[in-house]
Amino acid sequence: MRISFLLHNAYGIGGTIRTTFNLARALADRHDVEIVSVFRHREAPTLGAPRGVTLRHLVDLRKGSPSYDGDHPDHRRPAKAFPRGDGRWKQYSRLTDARIAEHLRTVDADVVVGTRPGLNVHIARQTRKGPVRVGQEHLTLDGHGYRLRRELGFRYPLLDAVTTVTEADARAYRDRLKLPGVRIEAVPNSVPAPTVPPADGSAKVVVAAGRLTGVKRYDLLVEAFAKVVAARPDWRLRIYGSGDATGNEKNALRALIERHGLHNHVFLMGPANPLEPEWVKGSVAAVTSRLESFGMTIVEAMRCGLPVVSTDCPHGPGEIIEDGVDGRLVPVGDVEAIADALLGLIQDDALRCRAGRAALTASERFDPARVARRHEALFTELAAQSTGAAVRGRGPAHDLLHRARGAVLDAVYSVRYLAADTLRKGKRA
Repeated sequence: MRISFLLHNAYGIGGTIRTTFNLARALADRHDVEIVSVFRHREAPTLGAPRGVTLRHLVDLRKGSPSYDGDHPDHRRPAKAFPRGDGRWKQYSRLTDARIAEHLRTVDADVVVGTRPGLNVHIARQTRKGPVRVGQEHLTLDGHGYRLRRELGFRYPLLDAVTTVTEADARAYRDRLKLPGVRIEAVPNSVPAPTVPPADGSAKVVVAAGRLTGVKRYDLLVEAFAKVVAARPDWRLRIYGSGDATGNEKNALRALIERHGLHNHVFLMGPANPLEPEWVKGSVAAVTSRLESFGMTIVEAMRCGLPVVSTDCPHGPGEIIEDGVDGRLVPVGDVEAIADALLGLIQDDALRCRAGRAALTASERFDPARVARRHEALFTELAAQSTGAAVRGRGPAHDLLHRARGAVLDAVYSVRYLAADTLRKGKRA
């Protein structure tokens, strides 16, 4: 089977890139797999090219490269095919519209897989007849704005399947978008087995990891750890991750650490890649987010033998952690509950080690080979059904109807955008 992934930027760093690389590498053991990156801004992928996978790009943003596209006149013109509701819209252009369309018109694959809503829309609208069309959701339906959700409702009926990373999000897609004839399947992200020995539970360190953004609520973790230190001053908290360009979140956390006198107990470690050697230096992991689309760091920590204390936030933690067995789930925003759960594992060495071993065992279900087999089964079934499209309500009439609806949507949005642009120009004048 030939499988082609369409990815925003394979040369950056992020959860979607990492999980796409993991899946592609696992599928490449039995299939011909390529990753097509819309953008390329550096020579080599930050995360390392996945073994056995062909990697190519559509738009070259490497200054000094003979094929540099940054000066192309269409690079400055706003995209029309890529939906404005997608948060990456400003990075797309008429140039990406054209390059993606040409790629999808000629793609030599049995299955084409998109990895973000805007690219899924491209796949639905522009893929040639023949390949199975799959859109992956790496965030959540609820996390998208009304404009994007509306457009997905019009465009996604032309896909063969949508995969989400949690059952909760799959239910949201089934209940709220009403996509006739489209398979909605929950398949979790994958995390490979660590290359280092697992934690043994003896280190007096709690580890947290993720970008320093407000949604991660590291302020709650620092507040909770102040209560931990009052009972167990021999324990330390290490937070790994980079902040945004402003540094506001990092500065706010530093001020909070100083206010509680925790400068010898809580450490902002900065980014680390790979993170595995840092996970195993701890004995407990902590996640205090108010929202997680999945919870990659939870699985990563568990695969390194750490029990995880996590807020029971939408959508992922409750589908990963078995409360009281391989970790703890606590209410969102509850500092006391976070501190109590951490202390429960810190104060009981036997419980902590037992939970760590349970986490190691439970997290094996996220191994890339296991997750790849689930995707493979879906792709195979959809490919086998492709010759009987009319049987499952996906004949020419179905496609014609939804393309017509999409054309109407395009016309309405064009009028709205033209009016908005005219209004902005008038105000500047």
